[in-house]
Amino acid sequence: QVQLVESGGGLVQAGGSLRLSCTASGRFFSSYVMGWFRQAPGKEREFVASMPWSGGWTYITDSVKGRFTISRDNAKTTVDLQMNSLKLEDTAVYYCAARTPGTGRTYLATSYDYWGQGTQVTVSS
Repeated sequence: QVQLVESGGGLVQAGGSLRLSCTASGRFFSSYVMGWFRQAPGKEREFVASMPWSGGWTYITDSVKGRFTISRDNAKTTVDLQMNSLKLEDTAVYYCAARTPGTGRTYLATSYDYWGQGTQVTVSS
């Protein structure tokens, strides 16, 4: 089994920043592709960003491009989501996920095999 644990969520004012981290453990393989998704109340889970655990490329959804970045922190062995210039509409539960490369689509939640429990991000005015 693979365990994913998110951290770093919280309450922030609009225009502020937060950094989310995803720590992986268990039968985790460095070949996995990591993804960040979010789900706001009453809405479907949506793709935010993804990258291979081993690096090489990143993919950011258009609605957060230029404000969010995904990266690997080698020192902490985490995959992080840096969120800048936060907007009210970024309020959601943010989930970390992992999938086997070469299967499905990186932007589809159904392509991912493992999920964290989620961390709440609330942006206030």
